[in-house]
Amino acid sequence: MKLFSLALFAALSATSFAKTYPVTGNTVNCRSGPGTSYAVKKSYKKGQNVSISCQTSGTSVSGNNIWDKTSDGCYIADHYVKTGVNGYVTTKCGGSSGGGGGSSGSYCKKINTAGVNLVAQWEGFVASPKPDPIGLPTVGYGHLCQKKGCAEVKYKFPLSKTTAKQLLSDDLPKYTKCLAGYLNSKVKLNDNQLAALTSWTFNVGCGNVKTSTLVKRLNKGESPNTVAGQELPKWRMAGGRVMQGLVNRRKAEIKLFKTASSKQAYPKCQ
Repeated sequence: MKLFSLALFAALSATSFAKTYPVTGNTVNCRSGPGTSYAVKKSYKKGQNVSISCQTSGTSVSGNNIWDKTSDGCYIADHYVKTGVNGYVTTKCGGSSGGGGGSSGSYCKKINTAGVNLVAQWEGFVASPKPDPIGLPTVGYGHLCQKKGCAEVKYKFPLSKTTAKQLLSDDLPKYTKCLAGYLNSKVKLNDNQLAALTSWTFNVGCGNVKTSTLVKRLNKGESPNTVAGQELPKWRMAGGRVMQGLVNRRKAEIKLFKTASSKQAYPKCQ
């Protein structure tokens, strides 16, 4: 009984004294996943304290791509939580297992021209920073601003289409990298398939890709063409509503994905 009581006391103490952080935004939504396209589960008011169980990456909000999973089981953008640091304050959700990544690092770091052109086409050209359809500041071909006024961009504003393409080329490898990190060695992709999935990753964010059914199915060894054809069309929401532009983009990505190619891109680059 004494041992049981001590264990119970320890468990209750851990719950009672769990670190909480205040919400800084007005009526901040807590979503079913780490991104703005996920369903809203509840909302927090400004000043309300939340307990963070783990953190993960997702849709970037005002330059911060960390999302906090609260004790309510939903995700809130870390940008709206006053943790006192610019980074992680607790363990990452899912531990070290991540999305099953098994990339050896020998995949193609840069996607093919067809993929770059696809991303540019659907992101659209913006010469100077301005909000996208859901209010996030972007510039060039979909570059999401990390600092006020996109101060991190090394190219002069207003951008030309040439410098915007250069900025896009600078941005894309990190999305290919995170995608590759979530795929295991069972997955075999040609250059068109990797390019199409990089376009999708660039659009929805690494955090969403990591937890996606698409990645889980690929890692189980299912047919890539079947998985892409069934899963990509599901990613058509932004700001809580279906966007025709996203419907069309997914169709274009599937078309590129299913375009035959003999050049292997993942897990090894030919």
